[in-house]
Amino acid sequence: MTTSTHAEALRAPTGTHDVMPGESERWVALLGVFASLVERAGFGLIHTPLFEDVRLFRRGVGTETEVVGKEMYEFEDKGGRAMALRPEGTASVVRAFIQHHPTVPFKAWYATPTFRYERPQAGRYRQHHQVGVEVLGIADPDLDVEVLELAVDYLHAVGLSGFTVRLNSLGDPACRPAYLEELKRYLTEHVDGLCDEHAGKIDANPLRILDCKRESCRSMSASAPSMADALCEDCATHHDRVRAGLDAHGVAYLNDPALVRGLDYYTRTTFEITIPIEGMELTILGGGRYDGLVAALGGDDTPGIGFGSGIERVLLACDGQGVFSVAPSVPEVFVIDTTDGTVARDLVADLRSAGIAADRGYGGRSMKSQMKSADRSGARFALIVGSKEAAAGTITIRDLRGDGTQHEVDASNLVASLAALTTTPKDLHS
Repeated sequence: MTTSTHAEALRAPTGTHDVMPGESERWVALLGVFASLVERAGFGLIHTPLFEDVRLFRRGVGTETEVVGKEMYEFEDKGGRAMALRPEGTASVVRAFIQHHPTVPFKAWYATPTFRYERPQAGRYRQHHQVGVEVLGIADPDLDVEVLELAVDYLHAVGLSGFTVRLNSLGDPACRPAYLEELKRYLTEHVDGLCDEHAGKIDANPLRILDCKRESCRSMSASAPSMADALCEDCATHHDRVRAGLDAHGVAYLNDPALVRGLDYYTRTTFEITIPIEGMELTILGGGRYDGLVAALGGDDTPGIGFGSGIERVLLACDGQGVFSVAPSVPEVFVIDTTDGTVARDLVADLRSAGIAADRGYGGRSMKSQMKSADRSGARFALIVGSKEAAAGTITIRDLRGDGTQHEVDASNLVASLAALTTTPKDLHS
């Protein structure tokens, strides 16, 4: 290939990344940890389409949010329908709930790519990946405690520590409208202190201003009216019950009246988990209650709660703390056949059927070349079949990770012989 052809070679689009073997083992392990944890709590896996009718996200997430207004990938399909790549996980699960009418409580977990056109940075990609859970049909605040505990248990299970759980209540339709009017009045009186982006958005979405990270808006927000002071009796009681449950179970959290998530569907319990990484506070998980979302999307009035967590961000946090390292996948044995390859072909199939991870050399290469491949593979043993072994019905087992000793064994007794050579025979069959 010429230099110019190399320069023109296609690359992954900006804001995306390839997860290659050597790294992907961590993804498999992380998904295993998450699946095991949530399935013990009664959640079942759900898969929904990567693209949906654009109206799902406009109605559900909100047209004034940055996710929909600025970051969502929209396109027209060949039938002229307006579609969007999924920017978050909850709305699609709720759409599936409305469409299929499952029995409540409906408890689902997912692992999915999501798409947002935003400036790529550490742990943030235009195609990133999330795990999450959703529960529909239960309004009990004790469920809020359970879901938040599940989030904390997941982060602990991958070895993370030192993260901060922030908790708030955003009220409900009974008390939030009056608070929003009070907030609008305050922000209008202090509009000169707001950043340029939010100075003109007071009426459209005042809560987003509280979430702005620019110093000017942060300064104004510090003295803004608090939702905590405006909660109705039902919302205040709900929030108190959530806090009491977290306290009873020893879940540390910061009650943060300034916490505002970036999606419009949240009601009452809202939470976010952040962790310090490389001098910045990285959000690695967020969620909350969305009791009005099902009705907003055309279903019956049904309460809901859930959370989502970015896989890339969690692994970045793990890197920062030096936890959740996973060894690359390697074969247990590597078959070297210097005859015509027939023995290797059949032997590898038999070993894999017996539960032993096996690989082999191909193409009739020399013994030296195949031995180099065996060393690179990371296998514990090389199984050597030459003309002598083929004639005698034997196989030579060479220890590649110990002292290099060799044992010639009967081919029919290979699995038992391999087991006898390791101090943990069960590992050969895992």
